[in-house]
Amino acid sequence: MISKESITNEFKALQDAICQGLELEDGVSKFQQDSWIRPEGGGGRSRVIENGALIEKGGVNFSAVFGDTPENIKKSFGYDDSEFYATGVSIVLHPKNPFVPIIHMNIRYFEMNDNTWWFGGGIDLTPHYIDMEDAAFFHKSLKDVCDRHHPTYYSIYKKWADDYFFIQHRNETRGVGGIFFDRLTQKDKKEKLLAFVIDVGKSFVPIYSEISRKKKEKEFGDAERDWQLIRRGRYAEFNLAIDRGTKFGLETNGRIESILMSLPPLASWKYNYIPDEKSAEYDTIQWLKKDVDWINK
Repeated sequence: MISKESITNEFKALQDAICQGLELEDGVSKFQQDSWIRPEGGGGRSRVIENGALIEKGGVNFSAVFGDTPENIKKSFGYDDSEFYATGVSIVLHPKNPFVPIIHMNIRYFEMNDNTWWFGGGIDLTPHYIDMEDAAFFHKSLKDVCDRHHPTYYSIYKKWADDYFFIQHRNETRGVGGIFFDRLTQKDKKEKLLAFVIDVGKSFVPIYSEISRKKKEKEFGDAERDWQLIRRGRYAEFNLAIDRGTKFGLETNGRIESILMSLPPLASWKYNYIPDEKSAEYDTIQWLKKDVDWINK
């Protein structure tokens, strides 16, 4: 059976490839690497890109951490004394142009010393302005990836994403969703599950490049920038109040700068802001709901 070291190396190589692809797509800025060590065991490579032609702020982080399982995690999963190993790649990009969407991806592997293991991850798109063609392309691309591995993956993981990337206190989805999966495990199928999560990871740059190239040079003004900052505020709310990855990082004494890398460089919260009903901003919020069939809309 494939080892955690092999999985870790696959994730590191994926981080390298994604950073190279995004630098080419941005054309101006380069990633700055910050290597770090976790005192309790393990460490990572945080890579951040800022003030680019495409990306205002983005991060592509790799980590591999291990040690005694924290008490709150053992209690949550019903485990006795044990040690854990967790590795993964996490990405969030906040674009400069409001017409280019925010995008997030995460793939991860977790194991305990009692032979318990699983994969998790997902990818979702958060447009400031929803474009139906972009949403359809995004979901069709993810369906193609899923279908290469199992015919039911897309429908199951699309629903899971709708439910997960949901801001309960706003009663709205974070964006147009995507796919989300967690605790994927099957005896003697580790190689196949790894192939699936790596395939999801490799789809990231081609998908985002196709979407961003059409919009990154589109003209915008103060009104579009203001709306972008409001939508970034919603994004920050989700990551700080709901996201499990953020909570896991904090609970395992992860590196705070890497954990909060996902937050935008600027965001705003206007009191009780409601867009004009005839505006593109209003049209966007009408689509922030679960169970939309984006491919066939």
